[in-house]
Amino acid sequence: MSETELFLLFTRPLNRAGIRYVIGGSVAAIFYGEPRYTHDVDLVVFLNEVAIRKLPEIFPAGEFYLPPFEVMVAEAVREKRGQFNIIHLDTSFKADLYPTGRDEFNAWAFRNKRLADYQGDTLALAPPEYVIVRKLEYYRDGGSDKHLRDIRAILNISGSQLNLNDLNDWVKRQGVETEWKKAEAGK
Repeated sequence: MSETELFLLFTRPLNRAGIRYVIGGSVAAIFYGEPRYTHDVDLVVFLNEVAIRKLPEIFPAGEFYLPPFEVMVAEAVREKRGQFNIIHLDTSFKADLYPTGRDEFNAWAFRNKRLADYQGDTLALAPPEYVIVRKLEYYRDGGSDKHLRDIRAILNISGSQLNLNDLNDWVKRQGVETEWKKAEAGK
């Protein structure tokens, strides 16, 4: 498995366990835009207690670091912004898991996900509009230009596939209009 495919360490077990997810962040941006190196995969996941109890089985100790069960449950029950990491010990590649909570934007992403066949695996990708808006939020919160570069690559390569009504609606709803103007100005 090449460095650019390390995300499969996480998506394959989730697929086998039947745990629903969508890939967001940089890995999704790579699918919609230009390839680049990333140190992690962002996964928005539907997690209840039953699914959380499966995680140690599908990500076994000795191969993966998992936070304590109580931490995963606490993050999964947050209404918004829950998050924890799973780390593959041999490679240090990390999955940032974002439980769906009661976040309507996450629910929209699941309803509008895109399925992609990749090396015999079916991957669930968050729609590009979701990836753009989340990257605008990351840019607002952290200021890293890599998010703007990812957005511009998506616009240049997959722009014709975007639902601009949905994109503009979520830009407004998530309060990232200023960041969106900056991203659009540089394309």
